Amino acid sequence: FFFLILILVFVSRILVRALWHFHYQKNPIPQRIVHGTTIEILRTIFPSIIPMFIAIPSFALLYSMDEVVVDPAITIKAIGHQWYRTYEYSDYNSSDEQSLTFDSYTIPEDDLELGQSRLLEVDNRV
Repeated sequence: FFFLILILVFVSRILVRALWHFHYQKNPIPQRIVHGTTIEILRTIFPSIIPMFIAIPSFALLYSMDEVVVDPAITIKAIGHQWYRTYEYSDYNSSDEQSLTFDSYTIPEDDLELGQSRLLEVDNRV
């Protein structure tokens, strides 16, 4: 909220300054301003620098979290369908090479108990 107030004050100051300096009674013959190269460069560079300041720490955090697990304890394949999810444990193959598979449906809103989340509760949790 504080940043919004700062932006509002800054924009208001620029608007009042422009109205004060370019008022028709105070300055009936306007000056010719041909080029504003410096301000154009600043208005282009500064907005592109701000996302870079945000992105650089984010990339460092993203790459530091990228751990490669060499030998995982379990492998779960999750397939999201429109109204349910299918989970497949490929590590526990039976004799006919079928993996352990089950479906998980969302619990209807009428069947929820007190304290359960509306669209997050399922009948078979992983």
